[in-house]
Amino acid sequence: MVTLLDTRIENRERVQPDDTNNYGTAHGGNVARWMDETGAMSAMRLAGESCVTASIDRLDFERPVPQGDTCVIDSYAYATGRTSVRVRLRAFRENPRTGEREQTTASYFVFVAVDETLEPTPVPDLSVDSAEGRRLREEALGDAPER
Repeated sequence: MVTLLDTRIENRERVQPDDTNNYGTAHGGNVARWMDETGAMSAMRLAGESCVTASIDRLDFERPVPQGDTCVIDSYAYATGRTSVRVRLRAFRENPRTGEREQTTASYFVFVAVDETLEPTPVPDLSVDSAEGRRLREEALGDAPER
């Protein structure tokens, strides 16, 4: 059985000039895309199938990610439905020279597992078998929008 920690992924994107808006910070659409891609990978680790984005519950941009910094995406599955996987996502700006990190964006995505004909397919249950996994799940459930 797949555990919550098995689904945890941390991806990094260096914010280049082509990734920025008129203010020299990461364009919100790019941050959303990086979150979507990383979240799908977490969902696929749980499902063992391809996963597509079904919904995004709020996408709160709290502060910018400046050009030259690294955008770090932290992602993990925290709950399942019959064919769906709920994923908590947070983005951070990270100074590539010092490692100093600050949260910039937070959201919850729902992905649906699909088979080779793109039909929804069942997902396994998520196991939470460690103190860290329980902490992350409770944190996600406490902050997640009602469904």
